[in-house]
This record gives sequence, C-alpha cells and structure tokens, in this order.
Amino acid sequence: MAPARGHAEVVGTQNMEEKELTLRTGLRLTIREAWRSDAAALLEYLAVVSAETDYLTFGPREFTLSVAEEALYLEQCQQAPNSIYLLAETEGRLIGTLTFTGGGRVRTRHAGEFGISVRKEYWSQGVASALLDVLVEWALEGQIIRKLNLRVRVDNHRAIRLYERKGYVTEGTIQKELYVNGEYYDLLWMGMVVR
Repeated sequence: MAPARGHAEVVGTQNMEEKELTLRTGLRLTIREAWRSDAAALLEYLAVVSAETDYLTFGPREFTLSVAEEALYLEQCQQAPNSIYLLAETEGRLIGTLTFTGGGRVRTRHAGEFGISVRKEYWSQGVASALLDVLVEWALEGQIIRKLNLRVRVDNHRAIRLYERKGYVTEGTIQKELYVNGEYYDLLWMGMVVR
C-alpha cells in the first residue's frame, strides 16, 4: 500500500511530493516516488515494456528480480539521498518509470545516470517529458545532484530529440555497447549540468 498523498513512507533527505499533471494531450498524470509496495506492479510493468521495444538495456524475460528483491531495491532508492525511482500513472495504471542513481562515493555522489521507459501506447503523449521535468525539479530541490547523465542508442532519434530539447548534450559515443537481435549498437552518452 502506498503512503498517504504527500507523506513519505521512509524518512529521507529528498523525498518528493506527488505531482498531478494534465499533459498537452489531455492525459491526466500522477508522478510519484515508488515504494516497496509497488514492487509486484513494477515487475509486471517491466515485463510488458521489455517486450515492446528494443531500445532498453534488457529484453523480455531478462529482468529476473523477485518481488522481494525489487522491494529491497525500491527501499534502497528511498533511503539514498541521491537516488530516486519515479512512477507515472494514469487512472491508477502504471504507464512510465524513471530511475536515477547517483554515485556511491563522495567524489561522484553529485552525478548519476537515469533510465526511462514508457508503455508504447503512451509514446508521444508527453509522459517521458513530464518524468524528465520532475527529475530536474527533484535535483534542484535537493542539495546533492549537480549532473544528470543518460545513455541512449544512436538510432533512437525520437528520444535523442527529446533529450536535446530538455537541455542534454552529447558528451561521447560508446561503441558496440548493446547487442540486440544479432546486431551491435553504439550508444550516445548525454548529460546535463543542473546547477
């Protein structure tokens, strides 16, 4: 069971308030942090999105955490002041996620990398854009995060355009980083300084 609106399940330094948004498409969206109690629903969601696209770093049946392991991971995200796991929901249905993990050492804790996914039926409706905006808000509200990083396949032009519109810049290319359906793909390393 998720905590009451606006209340944190785990006391941390950077827990965020739930956001209620209406996207340009008219879609009503709730963006909130994930809790231990979301573990089973998240695993079901990941099984769906992994089969809908080849742009993720994992494919169908490759995400093998148990519900207990996923719940522990979500708790660790809650407790780390430089990590967050965001859920995007509409009418109680999970339709998108963004997970950001900051560095584990003093020298790297100000920077981290995120991964993002959206159910295919909700692509091009502003869900990913809203998740990215909430990530930046969260980073700016805290006292730790200064740099947001991501990796994206070089042929994922829609995602690259979105990241560029949001202010991310390409910092390099990682060659043959993904192997999908018998073919290797390069990734772009992109980043944005938030303060």
